[in-house]
Amino acid sequence: MEESEGSTSGNHSYSSCGSPISNMAQDYLFTILLLLPIDAILSLSITCKRFRALTSSHTLWKSLCKRDLGSTCVDSLSSNNQHRHFPWMRLYKQVSQMDSVCCHKLLVSDLDFPAARASHSLNFVSDCLVLFGGGCEGGRHLDDTWVAYIGNDFRRMLKWQTVHSGIPSGRFGHTCVEMGDYLVLFGGINDRGNRKNDTWLGHVMFNENNGVTFSWKMLDVGNVAPPSRGAHAACCIDEKRMIIHGGIGLNGLRLGDTWVLEMSDSHCFGTWHEIVAHPSPPPRSGHTLTCIGRSRTILFGGRGLGYEVLDDVWLLDTYQGYQRWVQIVYDLQSIPAGVSLPRVGHTATLVLGGRLLIYGGEDSYRQRKDDFWVLDISAIPYPCITQQITVSSKKVLTRMWKRWKSSGHAANSRSFHRACADRSGRYVYVFGGMVDGFLQPAEPSGLRFDGELFLVDYIGQSVSISCMNCDYIIRKQWYDCEDYQIVCTALLMFYSMW
Repeated sequence: MEESEGSTSGNHSYSSCGSPISNMAQDYLFTILLLLPIDAILSLSITCKRFRALTSSHTLWKSLCKRDLGSTCVDSLSSNNQHRHFPWMRLYKQVSQMDSVCCHKLLVSDLDFPAARASHSLNFVSDCLVLFGGGCEGGRHLDDTWVAYIGNDFRRMLKWQTVHSGIPSGRFGHTCVEMGDYLVLFGGINDRGNRKNDTWLGHVMFNENNGVTFSWKMLDVGNVAPPSRGAHAACCIDEKRMIIHGGIGLNGLRLGDTWVLEMSDSHCFGTWHEIVAHPSPPPRSGHTLTCIGRSRTILFGGRGLGYEVLDDVWLLDTYQGYQRWVQIVYDLQSIPAGVSLPRVGHTATLVLGGRLLIYGGEDSYRQRKDDFWVLDISAIPYPCITQQITVSSKKVLTRMWKRWKSSGHAANSRSFHRACADRSGRYVYVFGGMVDGFLQPAEPSGLRFDGELFLVDYIGQSVSISCMNCDYIIRKQWYDCEDYQIVCTALLMFYSMW
C-alpha cells in the first residue's frame, strides 16, 4: 500500500476503467468520493484499478476520518503521531468494528492526590485534568480544585497540584463544562442542603517553564439566572454556549427546565435565557447531557418525579437558532440485554466516531453498574421537522445501542462518578463515585466513596503502522464488471452535479 497511500493529485491513466469517469481529473473524483457514504466508496474500489488506487490513498482515508470521526480527533492523533503516515484506513476500520474497551489504572507520582468523593466535576482542558468539589464521607461537601497535566502521554505518572485562591464555595452535584481553554461551572448543593445558582469561570494554562496555572473567578451574568439546583446535567455547544437541564431545586423538587448560557467573546460576562419548547423531557435528576455535534445534544436517563429510573433518549437541536426537543422512542425488549439500560448517576462521554460511551450508574434498586454501552445516534434516520422519532427496526436498534465488553483493570461498580475524554476522543478518564462498601468500613448505607482514577482506552490497542490493502476491509461480492461500472458512473455523475 506504499504507493497507494500517496497523494491523490496527479494525472495517472488507468485504461482498465472503461467509462467516462476515467477522463475526470483525479482531484475532482476525490472531491466526489467525499460526498459518498462509506459503503459506496468501498463498492467503487472493486470496479477497476483506478478506483482501487484512489480509494486506498492515505489522503482520502484521512479526509474520511475527519468527516466521520471528527476533525478534532484527526488533528489530535496527527499531532501525537511521530510517523509520516498514520494508518487512517486501519483506524477507520477498527473504529467501525469495535465492540470492547480496555481499562488501565493510572498511577500518581506522590502522596498528594484528591480524596475519595462523588458528584464532583472532572474535565479535560488544555491537556490537563481538572477536578473540583464533590461530596465525601459524612455527607460533607468539598471545595478543593486539583489539576494534573496529561499532555500527549497518558502513561506518565500523574502529579496532582491544588489551587488555593479564589475557588468556588464547597458543593456537590454541580456541573462544569469545557469552553476552549476555559471551564464554566454552575450550581450545586452544599452540605447544609442549600442549592446554588452561581456561575464561575475557570482558566487553565500550561507552559514548560511555569508548569500548570489555574484560576477561578465569578462570572458576571447580570440579573437573570436559572433557579438554584444541583444534580442537574450540562454540556457545551459551539464552544461558547452552556446548556443545563433539570436537577433538584428548592424543597427537593425535580426540575424539567432547559437554560442556555451565552458566553461573550472575551469570556468576561455571560447571559442566561430559558428554552421553552414542547414537547420537552420530563423533570429528572442524575441524568446526562452530551453534545454530539456543533448544535445537537443528547439527554439520557436519570431519576424522575416518582423516583423511577429512566431510560429515555432526547435530542436537543439548536441549529440556526431553531431550538426543539425530539424524543427518540425505542423498545427495550428489542435490544440485547436492554433491560439493564435504565440508570441514574452514570456518565455519557462523546468518544471517537461521534458515539456516546455510557458507563456505570445505578438502577431503581440502587444496584451499581460496571457496564459499558455505546449509543450511536447516527444510526437513526433524522427527519427535518418532527417531535418524536420512533425506532422500530431491530436492525437500526442493534446499531443504535450496543453493550461492549471490557478488559484490563477491573474497576468496581460505581455511580455518581465523573468521566471526561481527551481531545482525540480515544481516552476516557474516570474518577471517584459511590461503590459498594465491602472492601473498607462502609457508611451505614453500605456504600463508600471511591478515589480511584482509571483510564478507558476506546480503541483498546495501538494502531500499528503497516501496509494495507482495500481487500483488508472489503469482503464484498464481485459484481459483473461492465454492468456495475454503468451504475457507478451514474452514481458519480449524480454527485458531480451537486
